[in-house]
Amino acid sequence: MPVLRGIDLDLFPGEVLVLAGENGAGKSTLIKILGGVHADFEGTIEIAGRAVRPRSPLEAAALGVAIIFQELSLVPTLTVADNIFLGRPLTRRGFVDDAAQREAARRLLDQLGLDLDVDRRVEELPLVQQQLTEIAKALARDARVLVLDEPTSALNTPEVEKLFALLRDLQARGCGLIYITHKMEEIERIADRICVLRDGEHVGTAPAAELPPATLVRWMVGREVEQQFPRHAARPGAERLRLERFSVWRGDRAARPVVAGVSLRVHAGEILGVAGLQGSGASDLLAGLFGAYAGAVDGAAWLDGQPLEIASPRRAIDQGLAWLTNDRKATGLILPLSIIANATLADLPRLSPGGWRRPEREVAVTRELGATLSLRAASLELEVGWLSGGNQQKVALAKWLQTRPRLLLLDEPTRGVDVGAKREIYQLMNDLTAQGLAILLITSELPELLAMSDRIVVLHRGRLTAELTRAEATPERVLAAAMGG
Repeated sequence: MPVLRGIDLDLFPGEVLVLAGENGAGKSTLIKILGGVHADFEGTIEIAGRAVRPRSPLEAAALGVAIIFQELSLVPTLTVADNIFLGRPLTRRGFVDDAAQREAARRLLDQLGLDLDVDRRVEELPLVQQQLTEIAKALARDARVLVLDEPTSALNTPEVEKLFALLRDLQARGCGLIYITHKMEEIERIADRICVLRDGEHVGTAPAAELPPATLVRWMVGREVEQQFPRHAARPGAERLRLERFSVWRGDRAARPVVAGVSLRVHAGEILGVAGLQGSGASDLLAGLFGAYAGAVDGAAWLDGQPLEIASPRRAIDQGLAWLTNDRKATGLILPLSIIANATLADLPRLSPGGWRRPEREVAVTRELGATLSLRAASLELEVGWLSGGNQQKVALAKWLQTRPRLLLLDEPTRGVDVGAKREIYQLMNDLTAQGLAILLITSELPELLAMSDRIVVLHRGRLTAELTRAEATPERVLAAAMGG
């Protein structure tokens, strides 16, 4: 059965075409065909009126098509200049001409208005500068069609503004942009036209002005979605977590702590949002609490009134903590393993009494979790790496729900997840808090943070700068506190 069926798509110079659809709709397959990753397809591709059939990313690049995937294709240990000319170095007498590459890279970056040090290694750059390096690399090949897949998924608000400024400049230069995002506010802001796919088929294409959010969502999911953020009124119970002057180090205690003297409380049945810009220490707070830094913490922590022993992730799990990390592919899942293996991974000691695996028990547990989370997969034996982003996230959540936690640490739970799956995750959060679970929530999507949090604490450079009730929290107040105000 084909993954895509009869897709029609056109793109004009200087246009932003948003490619929308739920996870599994066929967006990734389509852009991989455009980028020469998949060469087995029926139908035609035309660029500037000429029929083409790219059989590799190199051929696609030569045709003027560049794809920037969520997982950047940079070499971290090489410099910005080396990455820009990766695969087609400037040479002199058979050797790489470093001086010529640096000079050419500087000229290109100046033309794009990018302030990047061409001699710095990519691994030393913040994520937004890595993203801009990837774009510069694509444009160094004279790309006429630039495809960006969830480019802002790991960027904060100021970084998104930098990226959008560059995209506007590229539009003015006549570059056609295909933009994939699950963020409604980005679609409203950047799209000229919107092309919607669902289940491998073309639902329709329309000017952005003629496709209001409610209609767009209906096109994407095939049904009405009543409310984007279905947060119910919280009924906080007893104090679940208390931190007093809690500090976290990334190993070296001689260095400045990444979290410095934070005090907070979370109650059963409550969602506490943790806000902050990149480098704020928000993710480090969750990692430190979970024991990911080998207990390199200071201060006091209590869970349900008992001192919390912070020594290792295993000890954290035993005490009732669960941590959904912000990078499911790198730290949340083992992609070559099956859904069953991933969903039961964190609870194997209980599922395997006496050290003996119970495969039938693991299957039953995974099937039950899959039903609870509306997991969509042909088989539970399927490798997780073959699932869509939304279904991967559901497996990562299933892994932690299986441990029956009392405190759930959620770091970007809806990153790279489509609108339908987002709403299912929001509803799951409501259900869990109704059962008395406490949640610490980090999200870079401000509307999501404001709508789903009962209270919000804000960090700036590791220190708590504000604590806001739901009624007090506004975008302006949160952003001002995140910037140190």
